Amino acid sequence: MLTIHERGDASYEQALEALSRRGEADLERVEPVVRDILAQVRERGDEALCELSERFDGARPEHVRLPDDLWHARAAEVAPEVRAWLEQAAARVRDYHERQRDSGYMYEERGVTLGQRVRPVRAAGVYAPGGKARYPSTVLMTAVPAAVAGVPRIVLATPRPTPDLLAAAEVAGVTEVIDAGGAQAIGALAYGTESVARVDKVVGPGNIYVACAKRLVYGVVDIDSIAGPSEILVIADDAADPAVVAADLLSQAEHDEAAYPLLVTLSRAQADAVDAEVTRQLELLPRREIARASVERGGFAFVCVDLEEAARVADTLAPEHLALAVADADALLEQIGAAGAAFLGYHTPEAAGDYAAGPSHVLPTGGAARHASPLGVYDFIVRTSLIRYTPEALEAQGDLLEGLARLEGLEAHARAVAIRRR
Repeated sequence: MLTIHERGDASYEQALEALSRRGEADLERVEPVVRDILAQVRERGDEALCELSERFDGARPEHVRLPDDLWHARAAEVAPEVRAWLEQAAARVRDYHERQRDSGYMYEERGVTLGQRVRPVRAAGVYAPGGKARYPSTVLMTAVPAAVAGVPRIVLATPRPTPDLLAAAEVAGVTEVIDAGGAQAIGALAYGTESVARVDKVVGPGNIYVACAKRLVYGVVDIDSIAGPSEILVIADDAADPAVVAADLLSQAEHDEAAYPLLVTLSRAQADAVDAEVTRQLELLPRREIARASVERGGFAFVCVDLEEAARVADTLAPEHLALAVADADALLEQIGAAGAAFLGYHTPEAAGDYAAGPSHVLPTGGAARHASPLGVYDFIVRTSLIRYTPEALEAQGDLLEGLARLEGLEAHARAVAIRRR
């Protein structure tokens, strides 16, 4: 089922080049519709949000913003076992992100005090999808880093929230819940409505309409990224268990028909063995039709001559999830610069990162790991530069400051310095 390309085949470099551009999503196709949705929410607020929710999600919300007592009561409906799972996962995610705290800095040099103040944004919107599947884990992976950063107002937007999602929200530190999804939810978070006060940052994955909406509201609010379909790239040497490798590939294939399960091996025999396991295991999955479509459309295997070539392939593709099922994963990782999250060794399933390892599973997709990072505490803070001069320090730098200002033809700048030196 995987499309296999061997080094030396004419199709090898062509397939690699095409996959390296997989992040060029066709957002323009949906942009006119999304612009209209955003305009309606901006102009008509709650009324438009409810109409659009009924149109796209099949239900008109009884409450746009759920009353606090209502959503906490519904969160309490989950089984004790489920709440325990959520609390354990949240604790691990919190512990990991506590280490990302940034307290800023100050230093003094010859009468000039310089520094950087770090503060959380005032309000963050976290989006959780409600389409083909629901993800309480995504609530944890977006809201917990915001809470660790100290964001005082964390707003979850998701259509028809279920008790497990609401329990995750409670555990993660969410302060408000909005019953809305899709582009209309992004518009409500960015522009505000009668029931939803606008936020400063919007994070979280979604479909192409959500991705397009986030791109269009960027500037009105900040966003984390333009997320595309999920993806995994597994580099497997000949000692890797084909059944384990296939299971990792399918763990991402079952997300969405547009997901990318990608394999890199050092032999055709290993590629064929993993492919056979993918075919066998597919039939065991409840979401087999989704996973099958993903494998048939986006499942590729590259057979490389050595690990150096395997590293080149991985670095070219800059995958969201990089699984290194090889004998010396640390050494191989040193040769790969771009990856959202790296899973090292034969015994590290990608699923651990999705649920409870600790790092957020909101990762750059489509090759964006070349320039972007996983969601973290740093996404929810703003920095302010701090500058203080003593009279003596200003005099010492006065000629430099005035000279540079006049070099650029900005006399008022120069005089702002000169008048203080008198």
